[in-house]
This record gives sequence, structure tokens and C-alpha cells, in this order.
Amino acid sequence: MRVWLSRGSARGAGRGLRGGAFPRTGLSDGWVSTLSGRVFPSPGAHKMAASGFLLLLLQGCSVLAVKLITDNPNPEVNEYQRVKLSCIIQHTSTNEPRIEWKKIKNSDVSIVYLDNTIQGDLKNRAEIESHSSLVIFNASRADTGNYRCEVAAMNDDDNNKFSEININLTVKVKPVTPKCQVPKSVPVGKSAVLHCQESEGYPKSVYSWFRYSDSLPADSKDNPKFLNSSFKLNANTGTVVFSVVNKGDMGQYYCIASNGAGSAQCDAQLLEVYDLNIGGIVGGILVVVVVLVLITVGICCAYRKGYFAGNSRPNGQSYKNATKTDGVNYLRTSDEGDFRHKSSFVI
Repeated sequence: MRVWLSRGSARGAGRGLRGGAFPRTGLSDGWVSTLSGRVFPSPGAHKMAASGFLLLLLQGCSVLAVKLITDNPNPEVNEYQRVKLSCIIQHTSTNEPRIEWKKIKNSDVSIVYLDNTIQGDLKNRAEIESHSSLVIFNASRADTGNYRCEVAAMNDDDNNKFSEININLTVKVKPVTPKCQVPKSVPVGKSAVLHCQESEGYPKSVYSWFRYSDSLPADSKDNPKFLNSSFKLNANTGTVVFSVVNKGDMGQYYCIASNGAGSAQCDAQLLEVYDLNIGGIVGGILVVVVVLVLITVGICCAYRKGYFAGNSRPNGQSYKNATKTDGVNYLRTSDEGDFRHKSSFVI
């Protein structure tokens, strides 16, 4: 038995198998089987559902007036080479969308492409390809940064639909010849530091050290060839620190700086390791001590013999009487040079 429903109400008389009222189906039109209780929509309900789905699809297309994609959001290129920043318009509601390119670096925004013209630093070094992608010729390290492709489309209802996509460009720069510093000679048992540095490469260079043709590990204990050594290598700073140098550490050392763009090597330098002559050092110290003692004794003897005494005499000491002339006797007073007559002249 079929019972037709309209907006959830039964059209025909009848009760359910359990004598209860038929439930509201929520359909605008349909029927219910009294045997199984299943609800079957009418053909009109199918038509309404299809029209509703089409309406939603059209609304979705209206919202997505512009859709952008890229095949490489993080391109990398070596300096002085060509690179393409892909910006693909997958969907647009107009044949003439407005396209702009901007560069963002350190919070600064600059115009790259506007009104069908390449501007700024990329002028005469870039062009638009495939309607919206940006191609840079002879890329330089200054071109590294974040680029934004912006596309706007005008709909029939005069609503501006807009979309954008960001592309992060990295221009890799090959390292230059690093500056290496190797001590010329180090005594056994002392510490030593090897330096290697360069500042042109981008991304930042990492460093490797070699003794002759053998690559130095990060820790000397990691390689059986260097078990008798005691050093640590920092690949980021380019330094090798020997805590204690021994005879086995002597040799030719050189450094290689490398990154994704290439590598560069400094010339090999000789590290000499020599033994300390303990006996010679002690003997030299003893000789210096003996010389100082002899000098001191000599000075003391000279003072005792009066070689350093002055010609002056203590105050109050009498000088020898001067030769008496003309019957005048002179006496020296307590003040040197002060004389008085002892007797008068006799005429």
C-alpha cells in the first residue's frame, strides 16, 4: 500500500503498521510504503535537488573569479643564470585580468611589473612569459627575495575578484677563495687553532679541512687515522682547535669552502711541530742567574773600595793652613770661605 505525502503530511487515509501516524518526511512531495516504512521521493524532488546543486556550482565559480597556481614556489638559481617565477592563471572570469608583480624584502615592497611594464631593478633584465609568469635573465644576488604575483578580474556585477601567490626566490652565489690561517710552528704539548673564512658565498658556506689528502672529521676520535690527535672541527665557523699538539699533527693543511653554488680552496700551508729543549731552557736560566750574581758582587766591591765615593769632606773639617804671607795668619771659621784676621798688619 502506498500513502502519498505532501510537505510531511499524509494525503491518503491510513495508519502505520503499529497504528501510529506517519512521520514527517521533510520532502515537498513523495510517498511512503506501509510495508517497509521507506520514503520514496517523487520525480519532482529529483528535479529540485539537481537545480539546487547547479545553483551552488555557479555561485562557487562566481566566488573563484581568479585562481592562481605555481609549479615551483621556491625556485633556486645560480648567480648570472636565467630563472622563471611561475604564476599560472588556472581560472579567471575575464580575458583581460589585471596582473602585477611585487618584490618583498626586509619588509620593503617594490613594484616589479605594473601596467604591462617591467620596473625597478629588473628593468631590461626581465620579461613576462605565458601571460603572467616572470622570467629574470642574468639573476644577481640582489634579486633574492619574496615575489608576489597579483591578479584581479572584473565580473559582470562590477565586483573586483582578486587572487595572489607568493614565490620565494634564492639566488645562490659561489664562494670565493677562503682566507686560511695555519700556525707555522707549534711546540709539542701546546694548543693550536686553524682558521678558514670567506664572506661572499650565498647561502653561507660550510668548511672542510684536509691534511694532505685526508679529510679531517668533526672530532679526531671519529677517524682511526687521527686517533693520536686531539682536535675538533667546526664546519660552520671553519675553525680547527687542537687541544694538545703532537708530532703526528705536523703536515700540509688546506681548507675548502662550499655551498649549493660551488666551492673554493685555499693554498696548503705547513704546520711544523717541534720538541721543547728542557735542558737548554734550564741551562739558559742558570747562566742568566750567575751573570746577575757576578754583577751584583762587583758593584758591592767597588763601593767598598771607594770607587763611587765623592771628593767632598764633611762640614767643619779644617783645611791645611795656607802659606803665611806678609805676617798675616788666617783662620778658617765654621763656614767655608769665611776668614778673619788673627793679627793686624805691622807697618
